[in-house]
Amino acid sequence: MSDALDASLRLVRAQTALVRRFDARLSGLHGVSLADFTMLLRLGQAPGGRMRRVDLAEALGLTASGVTRGLAPLERIGLVTREPDARDARVAYASLSGTGRQRLKEMLATAEETAAEVFAAPDWSEHEIGLLSALLTRLGGTGLPFEGGAAHRPAP
Repeated sequence: MSDALDASLRLVRAQTALVRRFDARLSGLHGVSLADFTMLLRLGQAPGGRMRRVDLAEALGLTASGVTRGLAPLERIGLVTREPDARDARVAYASLSGTGRQRLKEMLATAEETAAEVFAAPDWSEHEIGLLSALLTRLGGTGLPFEGGAAHRPAP
């Protein structure tokens, strides 16, 4: 097996382990998955806490239908609302509700704690975390929804 394939497979396994860990914490404490959290966080970073669904899909690397499917349960539990565009009936915005903004703050704290546990010292130094972040960026990991390597706080 080549080093490149070995590294690729290790990265896939690591990603799977991280998703499971974040899913377990977020689901257990907040009733949402990591995918739900990333949608909510991206909406929270958007001006006014809302985005066109097509823009949200692009930002998350999903299809428009994938975003629609992902937002449906978040709408049902009152974290997200659907807002029509006043000028174009074909356009719909996804918007954080007041409850969604509050719950997102709680979820963000849980995600920060989980990430801190994953990258706890002495196993990980700040330099190693920065290096890993830079290497993942080279692989196409843009950091969305965590632009610039640090989580942006949701809009008030």
